[in-house]
Amino acid sequence: MTIRVPYLGDEKQSLHASLNRHRDVVLWKLDGLDDEQLRRPMTPSGSTMLGLVKHLAAVEYGWFCDTFGREHEPLPFRDDDPEADLRVEPGESTADVLAFYARARATCDAVIDSLDVEATGTAWYGEKVSLRWVLIHMVEEVARHTGHLDVMRELLDGATGDHRPDE
Repeated sequence: MTIRVPYLGDEKQSLHASLNRHRDVVLWKLDGLDDEQLRRPMTPSGSTMLGLVKHLAAVEYGWFCDTFGREHEPLPFRDDDPEADLRVEPGESTADVLAFYARARATCDAVIDSLDVEATGTAWYGEKVSLRWVLIHMVEEVARHTGHLDVMRELLDGATGDHRPDE
């Protein structure tokens, strides 16, 4: 079922619902595709659908956990390779990447649930930011990459849209 932002929800509830709506679309865009399709470079820069999911998991951990001082698993960021979080390595399975995304979502949801929108943390570049700002930023980030996934999926099999046709 498609998640809707509540018409009368409070700020945090509405922002979190919007984030979850886009997160669910990310997973729907992968539904029914095989490993080769998920790993196929779809742009001249080499972007893949599975690579975007890995990237989204890593940036969620970074923004929600690092910013607010919460523990998380190791991330695929590397100083010597700025694209490492976008690339699926040969030893990483589709199931590995999807599990990484699921763990990131669950961990970050716990951070969101534990904080008020006014809570502040320190972004990776040193600025103080609120949970409100991080939620807005992550809605933007996930929606942006969901758009990329939508185009990639259309190129693969013609499927488009932000929800399953039967919903």
